Amino acid sequence: MKRPRSTFVTACLLVSLPLATQIGTAQAPAATANGGTGFVVADAQFMQGMIGHHAQALVMAAWAPTHGASARVALLCRKIMISQHDEIVMMQNWLKDRNQSAPDPSAMPAHDGMNMSMADHAMLMPGMLTPEQLKQLDQAKDTAFDRLLLTGMIQHHEGALKMVADLFATPSAGQGSEIFRYATDVDADQRAEIDRMQQMLNSSPGSKSP
Repeated sequence: MKRPRSTFVTACLLVSLPLATQIGTAQAPAATANGGTGFVVADAQFMQGMIGHHAQALVMAAWAPTHGASARVALLCRKIMISQHDEIVMMQNWLKDRNQSAPDPSAMPAHDGMNMSMADHAMLMPGMLTPEQLKQLDQAKDTAFDRLLLTGMIQHHEGALKMVADLFATPSAGQGSEIFRYATDVDADQRAEIDRMQQMLNSSPGSKSP
């Protein structure tokens, strides 16, 4: 999927760093969704949920400069920040164009990682890191951060693949040209990044792989 080149890394940093202070774990947005011409409720819910999902990835990626990430992990994080920030804007516009509630990631409720109830855990979207996992990542540095970031981001991306699969498994969902193209692009892009991150993890210091 070709993405706008006008979004710079510095702009993404300015957007995502405030999110890191507000979002411990982004939850499924409390947003209303109604069907309309050319789309169904599941389409709007997919876009709303994916905004929250992407928001957590921005938080994770924004830690790379301050946690001693290696050059290749830092580059990966910059790419994720650019692509997923742009996708959040696109999804918000898609929702607004259809008179649907468009979640604001910066307004999502924060968790301190210590007082999260079982009900909160149940609300996590597929692949989302728990507050405990995020706390562990935030406390890691250098090589340990690299490995936890890659492991967590693989888990996160696999959750996005499930969200796409669930969309297409819902009758009549994912059939509009824009959402079909976006969802299939998410599937292809996330699979490619999972493969890349797994290779990086296998070759990182401390790996048991040959």
